[in-house]
Amino acid sequence: MDDRKLELLGRLSRLGIKKDPQWLERLDEPAPLWVVLELMMELMEQRESPHQPFD
Repeated sequence: MDDRKLELLGRLSRLGIKKDPQWLERLDEPAPLWVVLELMMELMEQRESPHQPFD
């Protein structure tokens, strides 16, 4: 497995997002487009949220 994928899994674990130990074996599976788009929308909404501090 390449280092980039291992680093991603490490970061997800530190954030408490990686909860399924089988993810390690499934990293090369394709994600449906709607999942990718939904994640992008969530990130955009968080970035543009009026409740975020200005610092």
